[in-house]
Amino acid sequence: MIKAAFFDMNETLLNLSVLKQTFDKYFSDDYVVKYWFAKLLHTSTVIGITEDYKNFGELSSAVLENIFYEQQKEFTSVIKEDILGAFKKLPAYDDVAESLQKLQEHDVKVIAVSNSSLAMMQEQLTNAQILDLFDNYYSVDAVQRYKPFQGIYQYVAKEEGLAVQDVVMVATHDWDLTGAKQAGLKTGYVTRKKEIYNPYYKQADYRAESLLDLVDKILAS
Repeated sequence: MIKAAFFDMNETLLNLSVLKQTFDKYFSDDYVVKYWFAKLLHTSTVIGITEDYKNFGELSSAVLENIFYEQQKEFTSVIKEDILGAFKKLPAYDDVAESLQKLQEHDVKVIAVSNSSLAMMQEQLTNAQILDLFDNYYSVDAVQRYKPFQGIYQYVAKEEGLAVQDVVMVATHDWDLTGAKQAGLKTGYVTRKKEIYNPYYKQADYRAESLLDLVDKILAS
């Protein structure tokens, strides 16, 4: 029986449209946001493998500067604040509030788990007007190892007094779900973008095109 749902935030719950519009002010490449996130994931993974840690703000800023450098574009503190500021103001998808409320109505804990800092998580959830729909939220800063390393999933389950097999991790990122499943959690994949789920990653237990449909499948299991 599922007792709690852990949620990734960026792109799973929060729509990246505002961030893309901000990037479009400086780049004409439709894939630059995806490239930024890919480089961020690569950087955080290398940092983790080498048993080092820098917080998400440090990594995101360094990777952002590198992207501007690659494109031979000027990068200033004003530009950095413009882009990273937009990252804090992402709106929630239309199906998020109803989905989270439905889980709570069925006594399933709703918990956010993110690579961002606690302060940034609070700001993002507040700006998206969904903070009050969460029972709790956790940052990887607590274990100083980014998702998809197993530590954060197991840490949150332990802090909440939950057995990992009673938790489902919900994300639109196959790499995130692979880490969660390796840690012993159930996993739920919501399709937020046109992308093939990596066939060499651990496959999700639940899949749906919308968050509401995914929640229904989780509750019916």
